[in-house]
Amino acid sequence: MNRNKIKYLIFAFLSALIIYINYTPAIKSVYQTPNYYKFFEGEKVKFNFNLPLKVGFYTDRQGIVKIDNDEGGNNILNLDKPFSVETLNRGKVNINFRLFGIFPIKSIYVDVIPTIKVIPGGDSIGVKLNTKGALVVGYSDIIGTDDKIYSPYREGKIQIGDIILEVNNIKINSADDITDIINKQKDTMVTLKISRKGNIVYSKLHPVLAKDDQKYKLGLWVRDHTAGIGTLTFYTEDKKYYAALGHAITDIDTGDVLSVNNGQIMKSKITSVSKGKRSSPGELRGIFLEEVDTIGDIEKNTEYGIYGKIINPSDISLKSIPIGYQSQVVEGPAKILTTIDNTGVKEFDIQIIKKVEQKNPNQKGMIIKIVDKELLDKTGGIVQGMSGSPIIQNGKLIGAVTHVFVNDPTKGYAVYAEWMINEMENLHHDENVFKN
Repeated sequence: MNRNKIKYLIFAFLSALIIYINYTPAIKSVYQTPNYYKFFEGEKVKFNFNLPLKVGFYTDRQGIVKIDNDEGGNNILNLDKPFSVETLNRGKVNINFRLFGIFPIKSIYVDVIPTIKVIPGGDSIGVKLNTKGALVVGYSDIIGTDDKIYSPYREGKIQIGDIILEVNNIKINSADDITDIINKQKDTMVTLKISRKGNIVYSKLHPVLAKDDQKYKLGLWVRDHTAGIGTLTFYTEDKKYYAALGHAITDIDTGDVLSVNNGQIMKSKITSVSKGKRSSPGELRGIFLEEVDTIGDIEKNTEYGIYGKIINPSDISLKSIPIGYQSQVVEGPAKILTTIDNTGVKEFDIQIIKKVEQKNPNQKGMIIKIVDKELLDKTGGIVQGMSGSPIIQNGKLIGAVTHVFVNDPTKGYAVYAEWMINEMENLHHDENVFKN
């Protein structure tokens, strides 16, 4: 047999071997392992690939992690046995795994960070938010004193979703401010300063004197506040800052995220439950008194919840637990903390049936299913007002309930806790929000 033929056979054999190995379920499970992990300093995490092979592992930095080694310190792992990664110091490190110490099969980037602890919520809260300016939610034609129909909003090219910030350089704090200003100006063109999808634009239009009430109007329906029921997700150990809802407060008509002028969260008492059914989401109904029950203010309304300072956390007394990052989330059993009646916060069983690897924030990080019989009996699953209910798995707060599946109220979406942590840190970037 000539040398070229031997080389060809060796090449063909190795190629076939690599293809076979790559497509075995065990190797595929290694490939499907996340490429990026966040671990806490001093944490020890176990892995089990159940793969009857030995691999070499190599790190680009020493002293950050320690990988257990049943092979006598030769940087070799038996993948048919569980192994653990122990974090020693803060820092970032790449771990490369090579089959037979030659063929690269996996590279994992590990970021070792300080432990972040929060106090889980689950409390039902009333939410009242006053918007920055007045949000345009609709139009209305005006019958003038001459019995003609006028549409001044057309002249100004006002759009649904516009936020009126100023009228004639006067700041707008409520819908009534607009009426007061244009009626003082009377039959005079006014200039509106508008926030439109994040951009500032100006519009000029003539108010019209309405025949029915003899007041000048622009033909706009506007909204300056909203209120509802939600759930507190967590707050910091020093009881200064909180996160709630897990999703933004949006306008019911436009769907736009409402800008915050000011607002409050309050202790809420659940009075009744509308049970969720297929194609008909349920709802928690509650009452709250702003003057009596206020426990915090609202500083920020984002895609991943509302945030602010806790003012009066008097009866919130759960112990702090670590935040769990998405790399630490596993599909399987978990718990949610939520309030569905006047007995307070309770723990209920759920299943995480799917987790999505996310490099960028998104509300839909996990698909969860309610399996707790008591919760299903009382609510039918996830209902409005449960948004923000914290999810606990393996002693860590890993996320919050955000949405229900309309066609199956036992299922819904959840946001990863790390995106909520990011929002809180961005809000208070100049303060030490999480004490280490």
